[in-house]
Formats: sequence, C-alpha cells, structure tokens
Amino acid sequence: VGAIAELHHVINELADAGLAVVVISSYLPEILNLADRILVSRQGRVVEEFSADEATEEKIMYAAVH
Repeated sequence: VGAIAELHHVINELADAGLAVVVISSYLPEILNLADRILVSRQGRVVEEFSADEATEEKIMYAAVH
C-alpha cells in the first residue's frame, strides 16, 4: 500500500511538471483519481474518451462492454 501511494505521488509530480504520464489499469478508482483524460479501449481500439470531470465508473464500464 505504501508503494502504491508513493507511485501515485511520483505520477502526480511528473504531471504537475508538465510531463505526459500514461497509466494503464483496470482499477477504476485509481484511474479516476489520477487521470486528466481517460481513454477506454475494447478489442485493441479506443472506443471512448472522457475528461476527468465527466468520467464515472459507470460510463467507463458501459464504454468497455458496449
């Protein structure tokens, strides 16, 4: 758990410095906490894009399966 918190801290520092950080995860609370932009892929293709403000777990899951 401490390692995850440290990793999130580093990701946020990099993003605050203006660097792009790509995070790939199926753990939606983590993604919603870290991301400015969320891309949903299905079968190797991007099927939806959300801003952090509009994204919810329900919207992401719907895009992933429909």
